[in-house]
Amino acid sequence: MKKQIITLGFLLLGFASCNDYLKVNSESKYEGEYVFSSYEEINRVLTSVYASLMSNNAYGNAYLSEFALNSDVEFTANSSAIRNVNGRDYKCFDGTANGSSVSSLWTTVYQGIERANVFIHGLETSTLYNENDATLTQQMGEAKVLRAMFYHDLIVHFGDVPFTTLPTYEREKLVMPIADRNEVLSFLIEDLRKIAPKMQYSNKLTDGVERVSREFCYAMIARMALTRGGYALYPDKSNPLNVGTMQRQSDYRDYYEIARMYADSVILSGTHSLRKSFRQVFIDECNYIVNNNDDPIFEIPFVKNQSGNIGYSHGPSGSTANGVTTGDNVWGASNGGIRLNAFYRYSFDRKDLRLDYTVGMWYYTAEGVPTVRADYSTHTNKWSKFWTSESQAMGTASSGSTGINFPYMRYADVLLMYAEAVNELENGVSGPNGTKAVDALRQVRQRAFAPEDWAEKVEGYLSSVTGSQEDFFRAIVDERKWEFGGETMRWKDLVRWNLYSKVVYDSFMQYLIVGNIANGNYLDGYEDYMELPFAMFYRLVDNPGDIDVYPNTKLQIIDFYNLYESAYNPGAASGYDKTVDFYNWGNENSEFPNNNVLYSFRGYVRDGEDSNYESLDPNNLPPVRYILPIPNSVIQMSNGEYKNYYGYN
Repeated sequence: MKKQIITLGFLLLGFASCNDYLKVNSESKYEGEYVFSSYEEINRVLTSVYASLMSNNAYGNAYLSEFALNSDVEFTANSSAIRNVNGRDYKCFDGTANGSSVSSLWTTVYQGIERANVFIHGLETSTLYNENDATLTQQMGEAKVLRAMFYHDLIVHFGDVPFTTLPTYEREKLVMPIADRNEVLSFLIEDLRKIAPKMQYSNKLTDGVERVSREFCYAMIARMALTRGGYALYPDKSNPLNVGTMQRQSDYRDYYEIARMYADSVILSGTHSLRKSFRQVFIDECNYIVNNNDDPIFEIPFVKNQSGNIGYSHGPSGSTANGVTTGDNVWGASNGGIRLNAFYRYSFDRKDLRLDYTVGMWYYTAEGVPTVRADYSTHTNKWSKFWTSESQAMGTASSGSTGINFPYMRYADVLLMYAEAVNELENGVSGPNGTKAVDALRQVRQRAFAPEDWAEKVEGYLSSVTGSQEDFFRAIVDERKWEFGGETMRWKDLVRWNLYSKVVYDSFMQYLIVGNIANGNYLDGYEDYMELPFAMFYRLVDNPGDIDVYPNTKLQIIDFYNLYESAYNPGAASGYDKTVDFYNWGNENSEFPNNNVLYSFRGYVRDGEDSNYESLDPNNLPPVRYILPIPNSVIQMSNGEYKNYYGYN
C-alpha cells in the first residue's frame, strides 16, 4: 500500500477532489463506467482515498497538534490575554471561524469524503462489482470504513455537519444540507455493520494493519457507538451566541450495547494482543516496523520524506545550527510541539512502565546534548525522530515528513471500550460479562507493570475498583488517561463522559495555585503542592547503548535525582551536580503569576485580565466550547444555508 501511495496517491490529489467541497474541480466529473472498467482503475481510486489520510491539514499533523485541545493530559501554554488575530487559538477554546487551520481541516476531510463517495458509488454501479468477489467487497469495506472515520472525526470536532453519501457529480444540489450528528452516526454504524462480515482480517491482508481490516471495521463501529451514546455539546438554536448545553440521547444504552458487541468481536477474533511491551510498540513504529498481530489495529501509513509529522511534532524538540544538526546528532530538527500537562506525570503510579516512556523532561541542542525542559509542559515521548536507529535516520538537515505511522486504532483502546460498555450496561461488573470486562482492564494493566508487581498493581488494584459501577468507571477514566497520553484522545473521552468542564477547571486551578506559590501567594489547596520538586537535581551520563534503558542509544542521558518528589541537595560528590528550578512561574512585577498560568485555558477559565475563575461554581460549571466553528469561507459559499452557533460571531 505504501508503494502504491508513493507512486500514485500524491499524483491523484487532483483526482476526484475539490478546492473545497462546494467548488468542485472538473477532474471529479467523469463517467463512472470508464473509471471502474478494470481492477487497476478501482485500486487507483481506492488509493486516492488512503492518500487523503496523509495531509498535514488533518491526520498528518493538525488533528494531533493544532486541535489537541488543552486538558489534564495534552496541554499547550498560552501567554496572551487576548485572542490572536490569526483566529487559531483553538487549544485554549478561543479560536474563530476565520482561522486558516480550521478551514484547511474542513477542506481536507471533505476531500477525503468526496473520494470515498466517488469510489463507493462507482464500485456499486460498476458491471465488475459482485458481492461474491472477495477482493472487491474488501475494497468496498475499506472505503466505507475510511468514510466513517472521516465523518466521525468531523462530528467530534464540529457537531452537526453537512452529510452525503453521493459524489458531487450525482447530487442535484451542490450545497449539502447540515445533518443531525446522531442520524449520521447511526447511518454509518449500520453501514459498517452490513459490510463488516464481508471483509478480511488483517492477518489475511498483504499490507496488514496499514490497510483497513475487518477488526478495524468492528473497532470503528464500537468507537462511533460510544460517541453516539455519550454526551456532546448541542447548540442553542434560539440563541446562537449561547455556548450550548451538554446532552446525552435517551437511547444511549442501545449504542453502548453495540459498542460492547463489536469491541467483543475484535477480542474474539484473536488477531491482536498486547504481547509486546508498551514502549516497544512505539519504538517499532519509529523504526518503520509494522506489527500486524499486536497492539496496532490500524496504522495510518505515512511515507518517509513525503508525509506525516509523527515523531517530529512529538518527542523532544531538537534545535539546529545553520539548518543542520552536528556531531553525534544525525537526526535533524524536531519541533516537539505536542506537549503534556505539567502535572500529568504525577497522576501515574511510580512503577507504571508507561510513565517514563510517555513523559519527556528534556530536549536536545544541535549537538545532541540533552537539556532539561523546565517549562509549563513536558514533551510527549511515544514517538520521536531520535528513537529512529542511526541507519534509518532522515539526516542532519531533515525536519518533518517523517513517515512514521500513527496507530489510529489500538487493541488497548478496544479492551477499554469493552470494559466501559459492560460497566455501563450491567451497572458494574457483577453481570454476565463482568469477568471478561475485568480481564480486559487486566490485560492493559499487566502490560503497564513488571510481572513482579502484578500482585499489587494489577490484581490488588482490580480488587479495589470492582466494588461498584462508579469505582470501575473511575478506573476506566484513569486507565485511558495513562494509556493514551499524547494521542489526543483525552479531551474527546472527557466530552463523552461529560467531565471536560470539571477537568479543565481543576487543571487551571493546579496551574494557578502553583503559580501563586512562586509569587508568595498561597491559595486554598496549596499544601498539596508543597512537596513538588521545585529544585531538581540531575547529571549527564553516557548512553549505555541499550534500547531497553533508553530509546536513543547514542546521545547522552539526563539522570534525575528527584524527578517526582522534593529532595535535599544531594551534594556535588553524589554526581548530581546540576540543578534546575521548576514551577518558577511567579512575576515579581505583578500580583499575578506569569501569563501562561493565567491564560492557557483562556476561552473557558482565566485569571488576570477579565478574570472569571472566582465567579465559576465548581459544582455547576458551564460547558467547555470544544466544538470548532464552520469556516467563514464555507458559510459564505453556502448561500446562507450554514451558520455558526456555540457563541461564535
